[in-house]
Amino acid sequence: MLFGVVTAVDKKKGRGMKLSESDVKVFANEKNIPIYQPERVKGNIEFIEKIKEINPDLICVVAYGKILPKEILDIPSKGCINLHASLLPKYRGAAPIQWSVLNGDKETGVTTMYMDEKMDEGDIILQEKVKIGEYETTGELWERLSHIGASLLVNTIKQIEKGTAPRKQQEGNYSIAPMLDKSMAKIDFENTIEEIKSKIYGLNPIMGAYVIYEEKMIKIWQARILSNNEASDILQKNITEEIQPGTIIKADSKIGLYIKAKNGVLKVLEMQGEKAKKMTSNDFLRGNKLEVGTILK
Repeated sequence: MLFGVVTAVDKKKGRGMKLSESDVKVFANEKNIPIYQPERVKGNIEFIEKIKEINPDLICVVAYGKILPKEILDIPSKGCINLHASLLPKYRGAAPIQWSVLNGDKETGVTTMYMDEKMDEGDIILQEKVKIGEYETTGELWERLSHIGASLLVNTIKQIEKGTAPRKQQEGNYSIAPMLDKSMAKIDFENTIEEIKSKIYGLNPIMGAYVIYEEKMIKIWQARILSNNEASDILQKNITEEIQPGTIIKADSKIGLYIKAKNGVLKVLEMQGEKAKKMTSNDFLRGNKLEVGTILK
């Protein structure tokens, strides 16, 4: 039996700054499940005493964003478990999905683990590997992993209930996936085209990677990598290595926007000007003129 759900406090969102409930709270209300929303967990004696009163057999944590103190970890007889969106010990921390895309990884996965007092260092229970699509955004991968992770968590709980759940210490080198910072969103055309593509898709839809054109920010939400030969065929001219990275080599409302990168050509598919909506590059260029030869900053 499920005795209760703990979720974040309601937050003000949107232009009207109206209080918004988490999806977890909405679901719990629909199912008449008791809800707890402590502002803080560590040192919150009243909340800790409430958990002791409930006396759960198992505590499951998914994307809660707070480290549980030992006083809570010690309460459930079968322990506290966490669902983490990486193949631990890789990408411990707050942003594992984002960093797997930002780093151009070919695969990632989900892990269920027993929790301890340290961040994402507990023993592994189950893992499932997932291939990352070549042009998959963080948002798309997040959605896929949420479903895969939910199934893995249910399977984990069933195995714990039966007493058949494995337990394995994390081995090998670990890496950290820290929170993202807006300062990293600017595209540097001195990087390789693969790194630029990974930044575009890794920051979609969180904040968006951007370039500067005539002192205005333009966000690039989707793009494709073309080789110089492919670009030459489309643009009907040779793309030489002498062209400076970041140079606009074609800006046409019929065929789109093409930018020279260090080791190839980037075809922009979706973009967004300041105080404007996202749109295809073709639509953007119907209402905005970008000069060929301009070097994006």
